[in-house]
This record gives sequence, C-alpha cells and structure tokens, in this order.
Amino acid sequence: MPSTPEEAFRRLLDRMLAKDTDAVADLWAEDGTAEFPFATGSSPRRLAGREEVRGYMAALPELMDVREIPAVTVHHTERPETIVVEFTGNGHTVRTGEPYQLDYIAVITVQDGLITHYRDYWNPLAVAEAAGTLPELLDSLRSGAAG
Repeated sequence: MPSTPEEAFRRLLDRMLAKDTDAVADLWAEDGTAEFPFATGSSPRRLAGREEVRGYMAALPELMDVREIPAVTVHHTERPETIVVEFTGNGHTVRTGEPYQLDYIAVITVQDGLITHYRDYWNPLAVAEAAGTLPELLDSLRSGAAG
C-alpha cells in the first residue's frame, strides 16, 4: 500500500502501463472521487466511488493504448496529502491506430494510502483528434451551444 500521494500516483502510472485497470481502481478509497472538469460529450465529468472509477477505467484499454509516460513532474503543496502532477502520456488510439501524445495536469489527494480525490485536467479536443472523433465532438458542441 502506498504511503504518500506521490507513491500512489506512481503506482497508478505503473498499473496503467500494465493495462491493469482493476488494480488502478483499487488505488481509490471506497468513496473516492474522480473529476474531469474539461470533459465534453459523453465523457463523465465526475465519478463517485471506487466502483464507478473501476467501470470507467475498464473501458480505457478499448480506446487508448498508453505505451509510455516519458515526463512526470510532481509539485508538493502545503497540504501533505495533496500533490499536483504534470505528466505526458504517449501511445496510440485503438480505433484509428493513430499515435498520440497527451499532456495532463492532475490534482490528487490521498489519505491512508488511497486516492480520495483525483481531478484530471485533460484536453478533450486532443483526445478526440487522436481518436478520430473530432468531427462528432465538434458537432455535439455546436448542437449544445444552439440549444
């Protein structure tokens, strides 16, 4: 069991690279949350509880094949249980086989070795472009703005 937020995050990355999404979800506290403030379209903005995180994570290997995390910068905060992490993920999308490189910023709070809050600021336009779904995302944004 990781004891610091940084150890928990690095374990999360290791499990993501190993494609072990159940083990990733096991890093969450039972009532831990994950938030994606920039999520659009059908992507969830908030997951409540480990089992919602598990369901979300289970679908990721069918969408994105993360091959490496070449850059990780951890910023410690005044709150020892919270870190801010900048990282890059490289791989390819399953649907198109197109390579991608995505930059992330995440704010992570860990208590008793488990993630209690994970807020991930990823770029939905970059994800849609890599996945070959940018036209559909733009259409959904246009129709949402018109309504």
